[in-house]
Amino acid sequence: MQRRDRSTNAPLTAPEAVVAAAEPVTVTVARDVRADQREAFEGWAAEVLDLAARFPGNLGTSLLRPGPGSTRYHLVYRFADGESLARWERSSERQAALERVEHLTDRVDYAHVAGLDSFFTALTPSRPGPRWRLTVLTVVAVFAITLAFQLLVTPHVSGWPLPARLLLSAVVVVVLLGYVVMPTLSRLFRRWLHPSREG
Repeated sequence: MQRRDRSTNAPLTAPEAVVAAAEPVTVTVARDVRADQREAFEGWAAEVLDLAARFPGNLGTSLLRPGPGSTRYHLVYRFADGESLARWERSSERQAALERVEHLTDRVDYAHVAGLDSFFTALTPSRPGPRWRLTVLTVVAVFAITLAFQLLVTPHVSGWPLPARLLLSAVVVVVLLGYVVMPTLSRLFRRWLHPSREG
């Protein structure tokens, strides 16, 4: 995790390994908000999350509010790849937004993750949703892709050697799971996957 306190001049951005990723990436920004500035911060957060959501390559944003006795908010951004995230982090719109939030918070932590795990990793100490829900959703996704493959593709490659058919099936399942099906399902079922993070 990357950390910055209010004395540091420049906001942190994704490390080079994340920027170079050709797969989905997630960044979580955790901010300790001053007790008398929570209303102002939530207004700022709604604005900046809406701004990020309209950037090319954005797959979704969310705000995780603090639990009892905590002042820590988490802003979560998901992007299609590292370069899309980098464009957001380097944008003049983000820089202007950050200048307006400094007096509202005392500390900020940044965390980045790339790959399939980025769709389900909150990167925060918040309470996660039940693990079985992620398992069920993953099984449903794999079943749907495999069924579609059997119905639409297998009849056309029935003459292929078994290893070739299995390899093609594995490639199709993994690619669709990581880049199409899971990103979509994670957005549609976000509240079901993480019920304790709402509100």
